[in-house]
Amino acid sequence: MKRPSSAASTHQPSSKKQKTSPLALETEITTHQEEQNDTVVDAQWQKVERRKAKKARKTDAKLDANPPRFLYSNSEIIKRRDAVGTNDIRDLVLHVMADAPPPGWIRVQNPQNIQKLVVLLIPGLTSTVLSLPPLPTSATENPNLPIAIPLPPDPVTMYGGIPFIARTFSHACPTRAPGDANRMHSVLNTFFQAPVSGEEKKRRLQERIAAERAGKKDPAQYLLTVEQMIDNEYPVPSYIADVFKKPDGWIETPQATTSAEPDPRTVYAIDCEMCLTQDGKALTRVCVIDYATAKVVYDQLVKPPSPITDYLTRFSGITPAALEPITTTLSEVQAYLRTIITPSTILLGHSLESDLRALQLAHPHCIDTALIFHHPRGRPLKPGLAWLTRRWLNRTIQDRGPGGHDPEEDARACIDLLKAKIKNGPGYGEFRTDHEPILARIARSHWRHHGPNGGGARTAIVDHGNPGAWHGMSATAPATTVGCTSDAEVLDGVLNMLDAHEFVFARLMGLSDALGWVTPKAGADGLGTENAENPSGAAEKVDQSDTSHPPATPDNNVLFSAVTNLNAQLTALHAALPARTAFILFSGHSDPRAMSALAARRAEYQASQHQSGSSAVGMGGSGNANTVRWSTADERALEEAVVRARMGLLFVGVKT
Repeated sequence: MKRPSSAASTHQPSSKKQKTSPLALETEITTHQEEQNDTVVDAQWQKVERRKAKKARKTDAKLDANPPRFLYSNSEIIKRRDAVGTNDIRDLVLHVMADAPPPGWIRVQNPQNIQKLVVLLIPGLTSTVLSLPPLPTSATENPNLPIAIPLPPDPVTMYGGIPFIARTFSHACPTRAPGDANRMHSVLNTFFQAPVSGEEKKRRLQERIAAERAGKKDPAQYLLTVEQMIDNEYPVPSYIADVFKKPDGWIETPQATTSAEPDPRTVYAIDCEMCLTQDGKALTRVCVIDYATAKVVYDQLVKPPSPITDYLTRFSGITPAALEPITTTLSEVQAYLRTIITPSTILLGHSLESDLRALQLAHPHCIDTALIFHHPRGRPLKPGLAWLTRRWLNRTIQDRGPGGHDPEEDARACIDLLKAKIKNGPGYGEFRTDHEPILARIARSHWRHHGPNGGGARTAIVDHGNPGAWHGMSATAPATTVGCTSDAEVLDGVLNMLDAHEFVFARLMGLSDALGWVTPKAGADGLGTENAENPSGAAEKVDQSDTSHPPATPDNNVLFSAVTNLNAQLTALHAALPARTAFILFSGHSDPRAMSALAARRAEYQASQHQSGSSAVGMGGSGNANTVRWSTADERALEEAVVRARMGLLFVGVKT
């Protein structure tokens, strides 16, 4: 850039002497000096900007000379017994974004030059939809090796694949979803939960040893932190955090006026039952038990303010006859609770946030057995109370059948679980303590492009529903989350997140919806009803218990529209990616409908055997006419359906 001439050169001195006032002379001198100063500053800025631009060009040239690349290691893949798993994809992400070692099945050239990583989970990307050749079935061929993707035909016909994928990726790598012989586990949970590093494992062990040596017997050690309460959608008092706006009719425990608290602090176990009214769920019974004495402090039926549409007797145990003479209202219950709950009181329950919402009460000190005890498959899943009681207390609750639950029984179970936790130490009741959310590991690791004092890479999750509640989010695993209701919103969310985040995960559901895929809720194992695979309810649940007919074939026009939309969305996203952005697509699994239908019938068979209390009707046994039949042939069919459902595809690349 040519340097501009000095401002002084534009003011030539006049040969004729001019008469000026003192003010005019001072102004002219001042202006002249400012012009000179501005010229010097402009020159300095020009030098700095030129240096920055030159440095940026040299950096870009160096990066372009050593671009990052992904290379499949066929020799290592051949050695594997199974296809690349969801855990392997997760470990690849951690290698790029955090401190994980390089995976053996794929080699990353110049990973230090990767600027960003975008991962898309797209259920429905099958070989059929992509017009890829089927996986080899010959004993002489390895079905786990990457499949070459042919260039797309022109023009693309119906079922002609997704042109963007064919033009962008050279190979599709077969993958295998997590699971066992009889079921497929959550792809999302496996992807977002990873083994802790050796350093983090050592730190956790030291913390546990210190806690056990201290021998704390105080329930307060298991109080939820403010972050945990926010993460699990507790109604938090306004003086703790300004995140919950109380509607009319809500109350909150007053703030303590002094830091001194009674010792020991009062602990009350609370359990509520609800029914459905014209205005939604409403409280119908509340039971409060003193932790120290195990005595019932309060047990009251409650009359909802709106007409009841469903008593939910099979869960609540509430019947029309039980509520008919009741006149107690929610406000009366709240008034009584205010007389026994102080600012220092600790409330105990299972998924206590639901009970507090039913009571319309915000309280600062809470212990939740659904959080201090773990689901065997790890977070974000929560264990059911009946399962916890059976597993850790060796007793059965909630077995009244159509009679529903007993809130006193549930509250006592929470008390006994907490006592067992205190007696046996912090590690009691935990599973997979050597795992953590990948978001926490990424946040803890040093991101190479943030400088020597920078933190971990900034992460964003864009998904259907409420991703902040079930993707391993916590105070130690921060991420920006964007909840969406459509793939169009997901695309917009990803585009908006690209500038300020180095790692972006998103899920597109349009193709799986067009294919008619659904994932019914889990719960047959008694671990709870959380559906980790489709927690947002993006796809409508349908009855899949009828296995007499195969899953319906999707309408060609609907599928073609979904494929066309997906191709346009991927093309737009890829065009917006900065240079040297790693781009990973994976399908997670194949059509789960046949597997889900068989698994539902198997669970129904097992439930009928449990209810009958007899093993006389065995596999394929006769039994009575209403007994569900399950044969060894059905078992083999389920295992084969699981194998097919767990198949998926992976695509990796870097935008140059």
